[in-house]
Amino acid sequence: VQLQASGGGLVETGGSLRLSCAASGRIAGSYVMGWFRQHPGKEREFVACIRYSTYYADSVNGRFTISRDKAKNTVYLQMNSLKPDDTAVYYCAADRDSWPLRTYGVEYWGKGTLVTVSS
Repeated sequence: VQLQASGGGLVETGGSLRLSCAASGRIAGSYVMGWFRQHPGKEREFVACIRYSTYYADSVNGRFTISRDKAKNTVYLQMNSLKPDDTAVYYCAADRDSWPLRTYGVEYWGKGTLVTVSS
């Protein structure tokens, strides 16, 4: 199984970006998929996940929206009202059972995509 994240970039405060994560290999529609991020010098933290419902970190709730296209095996993270504190490397993740996703024990990780929010 491989997870390929894309969509990162540079955006101004208040702007929007959409991240995509395409899964290849055996990812069943019942897998939990989601996003984490890692600020420079800090531990990786949970952002959002989706299975039959969605779950968000408090810091992004109301600004970020996670969605899933099962036919394309792709998960999206729409990020609105971006702040400089959202600057981080964003990682896609997938797990068979864990709900919500937790940093430790995730079954599959994708490579990160950098999001930079300028002030």
